[in-house]
Amino acid sequence: MTAEEFVIVVGCGRLGSRIANFLSRQGKSVVILDRDESRFQFLSLDFSGFKIQGDAAHISVLRRAKIEKADIIICTTHDDNVNLFVAQVAKRMFEVPVVLARVYDPHKEELYSKIGIRTVCPTDIAADRFLEMLVLSGVEPSESA
Repeated sequence: MTAEEFVIVVGCGRLGSRIANFLSRQGKSVVILDRDESRFQFLSLDFSGFKIQGDAAHISVLRRAKIEKADIIICTTHDDNVNLFVAQVAKRMFEVPVVLARVYDPHKEELYSKIGIRTVCPTDIAADRFLEMLVLSGVEPSESA
C-alpha cells in the first residue's frame, strides 16, 4: 500500500473503525461509511478521513464516497448480504482493484472468491483457534468438526 491510495471502509463498528483509524494514521486517504451516524464515535480523535452517513447498499451513497476513485474497498458490516452486494458493485461496476469483505457464513466464501473478492471469515478463524486450543489442551477434536 502506498500513501496515495484511496480506501473506502464500509461499516464503522469495532472492526471497520479499527481499520479506518489504522489507515488514517498511516496517512492514507480514508472514507468510512455507516448507516448509523452514532457509530462514528468509534473513530479516534485523530481520524483524518471523511465520514459519510448512509446505506452503502445504495449506489448514490457509494458515489458520494467517490467509489470510482477507490483503490481499495473493505466491507466490514455485520450483514453478509450487504457486504456481498457492495463488494460486487465495487468489483464489477466500478472496477475497484482491491475488494475485501468480511463474511460470517463459511458457505458464502466460495461465492465471494468466484467473483474475485477476498474474504475474512470470523467464523472459520474462531473455529480454527478454538480447535487449536483444544489440541493444545490435550483434546483431539474429531474430523467432523
